Amino acid sequence: MTEQDELWQRKEETLKSSVDLTEIDHEIFKNFDYAFDGKSEFHVPMIPDVPEQFGIGVIYGSSGSGKSSILKNFGSEEVIKWDRNSSVASHFDNVDDAIARLSAVGLNSVPTWGKPRHVLSNGEGFRADLARKLKSNCVIDEFTSVVNRDVAKSCSTALSKYVKRNNLSNIILATCHEDILEWLEPDWVFNTDTLEISRRSLHRPQIQIKVHECSKTYWTMFAHHHYLSAEIPPIVDCYLATWDDVIIGFCCVICLPGKSPPLYEGDQRIKYRGCRTVILPDFQGLGLGVRLSDAVGDIFIEKGHRYFSKTAHMRMGEYRQKSNKWRATMTNLVDRSKSGTGRRKNQVFNHIPLETERICYSHEYIGENRKSYDPKWQKLTEDTQEAFNF
Repeated sequence: MTEQDELWQRKEETLKSSVDLTEIDHEIFKNFDYAFDGKSEFHVPMIPDVPEQFGIGVIYGSSGSGKSSILKNFGSEEVIKWDRNSSVASHFDNVDDAIARLSAVGLNSVPTWGKPRHVLSNGEGFRADLARKLKSNCVIDEFTSVVNRDVAKSCSTALSKYVKRNNLSNIILATCHEDILEWLEPDWVFNTDTLEISRRSLHRPQIQIKVHECSKTYWTMFAHHHYLSAEIPPIVDCYLATWDDVIIGFCCVICLPGKSPPLYEGDQRIKYRGCRTVILPDFQGLGLGVRLSDAVGDIFIEKGHRYFSKTAHMRMGEYRQKSNKWRATMTNLVDRSKSGTGRRKNQVFNHIPLETERICYSHEYIGENRKSYDPKWQKLTEDTQEAFNF
């Protein structure tokens, strides 16, 4: 046995409990021929010494295997209290903190941020609670036990990214679900059933999303999940995203009037703009929205068109600011309320609301290696269905 193996060798702790027996107890245990005097013993496996510094550690095992008892050795789980008369977002330290933490658990629906905690669904409520608990040295029991498995995977991925991005340390989660481990990518996992510990061998699975042309009727599945509006222009090209044949996202595109200012001599390409991109809540946190937007952009520039998009959503906007696939336009992050254009609030041009009060991110999609800037690049898609991996 090596020195490292000895570090992780098994230890046990015996816990005892007792109850005062009642007539109901005597009758029940007599019927089952179980000799019980009111005293019980529990043999709980003790987790071996863990490294002093790590990102995420997981205690995994079946119900009753001692996970919660082990977790208590690392601290007490924070009990979150919510003001029933205040929004979820208002419970954080500041605007940046609220956006970062809620996004970190995949709760990316802005309308949900404005609701009080007690009206949220189980999945939304779990994410909201987790957003407030998430910090270095926190312990969380029954991780993802009350949510469906799609939410569990997306939340695990978003949490893992946030922990790494912000250098959080010594976060310990207890769970009975094995399916989330590869999405969490923890530094170590202790299995309370096998008493084995594994260290840093899990990798997040590749997600393959397919994008299909679809009819406008699919928008009804997504309308109330959009962060700004449930309306879309009357004439749009629509695209549906699926994951293992499950519908997860929607994007629609509108043709802009007139010709774009040419980027090079002879550039006569038609200009299009994405006007709605929505990922269903259960799948938020996996980074699917920005990839769907990129995939639709690829479809249009491969058809020989130009593709633009504007958003007030910070997560998507900041992604485009850093991506080499997008080029900022002249109106990117411009405060139009002070431009003196005389535009009315909510003024509409060609069925598109003209933003005069919100500062928006505005970009043109130029694709991998800036292909759309090459005047000789005229590759056309043979099929409207695209697949992308990340």
